[in-house]
Parts: sequence; C-alpha cells; structure tokens
Amino acid sequence: MKINANFQEVALVHTSKEEWIPSPMAGVHRKPLDRVGDELARATSIVKYAPNSHFSPHTHGGGEEFIVLEGVFQDENGDYPAGSYVRNPPQSKHQPGSKEGCVIFVKLWQFQPEDRQHVNVIMDEAEIAFKNKENTVLERLLFSDQYEQVKLVDLQPNTQWSSEASDGNEVLVMEGTVEHDKVKLKQFDWLRVPAGEFLKLSTSGLGAKIWVKTGNLLNVAQQIERLQEA
Repeated sequence: MKINANFQEVALVHTSKEEWIPSPMAGVHRKPLDRVGDELARATSIVKYAPNSHFSPHTHGGGEEFIVLEGVFQDENGDYPAGSYVRNPPQSKHQPGSKEGCVIFVKLWQFQPEDRQHVNVIMDEAEIAFKNKENTVLERLLFSDQYEQVKLVDLQPNTQWSSEASDGNEVLVMEGTVEHDKVKLKQFDWLRVPAGEFLKLSTSGLGAKIWVKTGNLLNVAQQIERLQEA
C-alpha cells in the first residue's frame, strides 16, 4: 500500500474530511496520512481507540512516535494524557490501549536503528528553545539529535513564521489555524514539505500551535529499506 508516498512532493491532508478505516484490532480505527507498506509499514496516521480497546503486545522494530490528541492513551508503563509527546525507540515493547478512548497522531518505522532514547513529555511544559522579541513566536524543543528536530511552535494571531530547515518539514496543527501557500490548515490537519522547499506559515486572528518535525525526510529511503528487511 502506498499513500502520499512521493516524498519529493508536498502532501497535505485535511484530516476532518477523511473517513475512519478499521484496523485489524476491534475498536481501533485510523486515518492514514502517508504510508509505504501493508500492516507492517512506514506510516504516519491518526488513530482512534474506542473505550476499552487495545492492540496486542508488540515490539517496535522501527520505533514509534506519537502525540495524544484527545483522551488518555495507556500501556503497561502508565497513562499519557492529551498533549503528551512520546518516542518509543526501536526494539521497545508495549501493549497500547485506552480505557476511556483516545485519538493519537502516530509515526512508525521512522527512527534511526541505533536510537534507544525514550521520550515522554507534556508538550506545553517542554523547554523553551526560542522566543522572539515581539513575543509572537515561542518554540519548545521536544527532541533533537544529529538527524532530526521536533518542536512545538506557538504562534500568536496575525503572525508570519518561516522554518529555517531546508531538509524537509512536517507539520501537524494542534490548535487554531495556519495558512500555507494560500491553503488554510485547521486543527489536526497535516502538511509535509519536501527537502529543498521553503515552508512559510501565517496565522489569522486566532493564532495557532503547531507540531513541527525536520530532518527525518532525508532518511526516507533508508527507513523503507530497513522496513523491507524486517
């Protein structure tokens, strides 16, 4: 299966307009954003757990990265409320589920194979990495290594913001509305801009919070190769 699998092109999904697709597990549905592979896949998705639903215990051969968008996500290590950003590196194991139900944004098979760093942070409480003089842009650092950087960017109303990264940008709108190339993105809409293309966003009177990931799009071919060898 291939969905938005040309990583040299801009990809944009208005997730509220997409239909929920059943997963192999009862009570778990998803909206694929990009995907290469069938059930074992390099994938980016919005996933919904009905109350008291869960996946079987499994190992993350290529790592798992997720944000809890609504409700409380759970595994044997604890509870992850809305606003949590979590990285489960390659070879980590768990049995995910939700007693009350939840919605998460999740990325699979997009880690470096040697990565062993667990991350579990409430995004709004993460370290402030940048704040401009006008107090219109505030960036919180969620994760950074030699390959990629992940941050939460808070944009005040009527603000323009440009990414400094030239190695690809991925954006999930957490709150509010942003505009990219004359297209409006609302809450939980997703945008992927390939390496070499300029990312510039603006807000209206609402302002916005966006999750931004840079760097990992340079490694897509290697990510897919490792998946196919699994």
